[in-house]
Amino acid sequence: MSHKMAGLLLLVKISPKMTRKLALAEVPESVEHLENSLREKLQLQGSFTIQYEDPDFNNALCNLMDIHELPPERAVLHILWEESSEHPHKESDALVSGSSLDTPSTSTGGAFQNPSAFIRSYLRSVSEWPSPFTIPAFSYDVELKLRKGNDEYENTKKVVSITRDMKMDILDKIAQAVFEVKAYPDQDQIESVASALVTKHPCLQEPGSGSGYDGWKMSIKYKLGNYRSKLRQAGCNEVSINRKRKSNEDVDTNSSLKRAKRGEINYVPDYPDSHSDDSLEEERLALLEESQKRRMDPVLIKQKMELTFSLRRKEIVEVEPMVTEVMERWPALFNEAEIREEFHRITNKDLMDSFRAGLNQHTSRLLQLYRAKRTTFPAEMDQLLNRLDEETSDITMHRQTTALKGLPFYLRDSHEKLFRSCLVSH
Repeated sequence: MSHKMAGLLLLVKISPKMTRKLALAEVPESVEHLENSLREKLQLQGSFTIQYEDPDFNNALCNLMDIHELPPERAVLHILWEESSEHPHKESDALVSGSSLDTPSTSTGGAFQNPSAFIRSYLRSVSEWPSPFTIPAFSYDVELKLRKGNDEYENTKKVVSITRDMKMDILDKIAQAVFEVKAYPDQDQIESVASALVTKHPCLQEPGSGSGYDGWKMSIKYKLGNYRSKLRQAGCNEVSINRKRKSNEDVDTNSSLKRAKRGEINYVPDYPDSHSDDSLEEERLALLEESQKRRMDPVLIKQKMELTFSLRRKEIVEVEPMVTEVMERWPALFNEAEIREEFHRITNKDLMDSFRAGLNQHTSRLLQLYRAKRTTFPAEMDQLLNRLDEETSDITMHRQTTALKGLPFYLRDSHEKLFRSCLVSH
């Protein structure tokens, strides 16, 4: 197939919400030349991979490895953005500027972010409740009053007189700060916020209160409830799943309240900007199609799994589908790489690092128990410990391996029952 001296019309899909039309006078000599042309014409910055829709395979996406693979005269390209190794979780600096384009845009212009970083900007990143809780800054006039009130309290122990507007501003800012960490904090966590408030601003202490902040604790609790109601009316997914239904008015809603469990920081995040149920369902179908291919594109799988995370969480938490239903709708979720990625999206922690940290915490004690009762175990345990004693390199890894392999003997259980790849379930 010859491309010499022939023009090329491109439809470049830069992100789910941005597509550009680009005409090149000549077909680039190589993939590298094409990438340079895209950077120059579309003002793209950052690392990316180019894919094209192959008409020979029903427009399936293929990585562009050779410029002669492109369809003649016109082609549809997809830009897959790669995260920077230096800042893997920060927003990309990639921008698209409409001022230097040779051809008009097929969608609205404006700034563009790396899709992966753009999606993650909607997710919480604080994995544990802060101790002490960081009290946010209030409006300028309230901060001035508190500053003078704190100075006076230090000299006279006199608390500040709080107006209704002043209290509302304090509670509004605190409710927003708490929700950024957790939608449904427990009583101890709310108490820690009230304690941090009077610690930072001692002039807000309540005379006659044992702790000095009992009233603030109750006010913060009710303010959070009101704030969640406002968010529910605005369409926030995380609190909308707990809306009361007429058919359930007589049911105790507290017993079935859907909220994040321990360690879950992104329970039911809101959809990425410009996306809806319909658009994310289209992405899910594209993900399903890619998952059924014999040679899947792991980069595309990861990108679409991140994009559809909010839809997937809403389904799992609100609908509570059977395992078989999840496997049918989200088959990509059931491979090792995506299990680890999904765990990180929900908890902001690495699954294997968490496992290794837990194993390392108990390894020494397990080995002590193995050696203390060495004579009561089968000969295989003795062989395990002897091999460990003979190791001279990478001792930490061998100690952890021995701790795991010795568990069946210590618990007097079969290896097959103790270690399972998965549990059979529907």
